[in-house]
This record gives sequence, structure tokens and C-alpha cells, in this order.
Amino acid sequence: MHPIPRKLAIALATLLIATQNYAGVTSEEASKLKSDLTPFGGEKAGSKDGTIPAWTGGYTKPIPGDKPNGKRGDPFKDEKPLFSITAKNAQQYAEKLADGTLAMLQRYPDTYRIDVYPTHRTAAAPAWVYENTYKNATRGSYANGIPVGVYGGIPFPIPKNGEEVMWNHTLRWQGQTWRFSGTHYQFTADGRSVMSLDSAAEQQMPYYFEDGSPEEFAKTGDFFTIRIQNSGPPIRAGEAIVARNSLDSSKDQSWVYLTGQRRVRKLPNPCCDTPTPTSSGLMSFDEVFGWYGSLHRFDWKLVGKKELYVPYNNNKMMQPKSNEEMLKANFVNPDHVRWELHRVWVVDATLKAGQRHQATKSRYYCDEDTWQCALVDRWDGKGQLWKAIWVNNFVAPELPGLVTAGYGYYDLLSGVGYFANFQNAKGTQYEIQKRLADSVFTPDAMAGEGVR
Repeated sequence: MHPIPRKLAIALATLLIATQNYAGVTSEEASKLKSDLTPFGGEKAGSKDGTIPAWTGGYTKPIPGDKPNGKRGDPFKDEKPLFSITAKNAQQYAEKLADGTLAMLQRYPDTYRIDVYPTHRTAAAPAWVYENTYKNATRGSYANGIPVGVYGGIPFPIPKNGEEVMWNHTLRWQGQTWRFSGTHYQFTADGRSVMSLDSAAEQQMPYYFEDGSPEEFAKTGDFFTIRIQNSGPPIRAGEAIVARNSLDSSKDQSWVYLTGQRRVRKLPNPCCDTPTPTSSGLMSFDEVFGWYGSLHRFDWKLVGKKELYVPYNNNKMMQPKSNEEMLKANFVNPDHVRWELHRVWVVDATLKAGQRHQATKSRYYCDEDTWQCALVDRWDGKGQLWKAIWVNNFVAPELPGLVTAGYGYYDLLSGVGYFANFQNAKGTQYEIQKRLADSVFTPDAMAGEGVR
């Protein structure tokens, strides 16, 4: 028998990996979602030393001072930090710090710190989302890089591999339809803050339509739609963007309305390390919300679970009345950022041979209670720790749930940074809306509303 040529062997191996299927868990495993695990798959018990409490249902009661569809209150406004981590004591806590967090403390030893507060496990969701999550555990599968048979809940609450964790992040519970406004800033290497965008967005997740079904959803597979309209700075006022994201990332689509041309243009490649228009090209598509991309360029490894200090329950960030209070040279003002100790899933992404991407390796730290990847570290082609990406959330008990809020990154090599969605100057910070017509999220609708 002749040996298989090397190139053919590689091609067959690649095909085998590409067509690999993963089935759901057994009924016995799924039953843990109603006993030892939270309905979303986190460990219900607290940590052995008590620093991480047990999950008892999340935060669902009204927040004093909270104005739904207006300014947000802070459920933990009277709490003081347990301690602060600085460059001087960072090694004492290094085992519970992401590489990017540790690098920031070292780069700005006199000014950067993280204030650690008591941990609160506030994650919650409606009962129907929990029930769908339970059903997904056994009915869901993973084939050719795409979830199959899942709907209306966390797709893989008992994950077996890194891809499933990343899909849990992508399809995390955030509500059905909401409006979100914010101001974006670039941090320059010399310590200045420059506003790059002021915008309002309508976002909708057809994956979480309460009256839907896996069969109905599968007809399109569009799980997330968004429309963003820019009001500033003056040079960008009137611009708009519409995006539709599918479980099959090859079907993702984005369009922009350009005021100078008074025309809508389709973006050729709204994926991966392509710069995003909303960030003025400073962030790539797959860095939005921590991760927002196609899995196919990377090999994904589920490293395991660990305790980590992450930004969490950050209604605190919404309390200052002006954006300026939030801005320090090179980073967000540590006075207004809350960090807590939580258990996170750790997933490594390594660039596949033959694939192109500016980041050859990334590490994702994804919260066990919400599946939001709260911190991300990225390494460049030279193997240097390059970017520290972070994502904040806030408590919205009327949803109920923890909502993804501001996010951004720090470039550890150049000293520049970016922050999306400061909301301090906004009268409405997060507004739950009634379901919008699908036609709202189309290029035709955007073209009809062009104002310049």
C-alpha cells in the first residue's frame, strides 16, 4: 500500500476537524442544571474560602434610585473596596490577575490600580430562558462550526470544548430588544482623550424571541441585529451602520451610510481583524464586546476554570454625571470601576496554520454565571502581549439580567487605548423596547433615514 502524500493527509485531517460533530449532554448531566449547577451552568456553590458566595437566584429586586429607561442606580453604592491592587502588591495577587491586567499595573505603576469589592452573583434571567437552556443541553449539537437545534437560552450550559464556551458568550442572555446610547473615546499615547463617536443603537436578538422555536429560528439563523446612528463628532454626524449576524458567519452582513456620498455601501468583510467603522478603525470586528467573530481562523482550547478579578456589577460607572469624570490619562478612571472575584472559564485561541490575523494568540476569561467574556488578552505575531481587552456589565433587574455595557482595550505596546459607550452624559442609558420589525435592520431602512 502506498503511503498517503503529505499534502493529502493534511487536507483530510483538516476536513475531519471541519466536519466534526459534538452532541448534547446526557439527560443525567443536564439534570445538574436543576441541582448542583445554576440554570446557566455555573457552580451554584460558593468558593471554599467564602470569597465567592453561592448563587441564590441573582439580583431581581428594584434598585434604589434606578429609573428604568433612564438613569441607572447602583445597588452597591454604599460598599467600600475590600482592598486595592497596585504595582507594589500585584505579585501577591498575580494568580488571580489576567496577564493584561498585570501588564497594565506594571506599565502605569503610579496611576493605575484595581479596586476589589465584595463579590455579588447577580446574574439572572426569566424562567423561560432557563427552561430553554435546560432543553438546549440535550437537544443542542455543534456541527461544522455552527450550533444546531438550540434556541432561546444558553446553547451549551455544560461545555465540553472551547468552541462551545465561545458560542455561550456569543448567544448569552441580554434581552430581546433594547436601545443603547454611548460616547466613544480614544486614549492617545501622550495621555489625551479624544471623542471618536457619539451614537445611539437599537439592538435585537431574534434568537431570544420568547414565542419562537428552534425550527422557526433555523430558517434564517440571524441571531443578532443592530442599527447604529451617529450624532457626533460633527464630522461623523449622520453616519449609520446596520449589521446582521448569523450562526453561519459566512452569511454575516453589514452596511454603512456615508453622509458625504449620501449612499449606503455594503462592507466587504465584516469579520475578524477587519477594523470596525464604529471604532474609527481602532478595534477589529472580533474585539467588539470582547468577542464578536468567526471561530474558523483559530484552534480553540478549553483550558479550564479559575478564580479571577474581573470588572463586574458596574452600575458604579454610570453614576458620574459627566464623561470627563471617567477619563484619566491612558485609561478609564479607576475611582469609578468595580472589580470582583469570580470564577471564569479560560479559553485559548491559537491562529491556525495558513490563516491570517493580527493576533496569533488570544486568551478569553468568560464568566461562569453570564458567559460574558469579561477580559481578553491578545498576543501579536512576534509573541508579544499586545492588547488587554475588557468588558463591563451592569445590573438591570427589570430584565432581569446583567447587561453588557462599556468595553474597550489598552494597547500594551503603543500606549493607546479605546473605550466604547460612556453613558454618563445620557438621559437614557439603556432602554428595553418592544420587538422591532425585521425591516428596521436593513440597508433600505437606513437609506431612507439618511439626513446628510
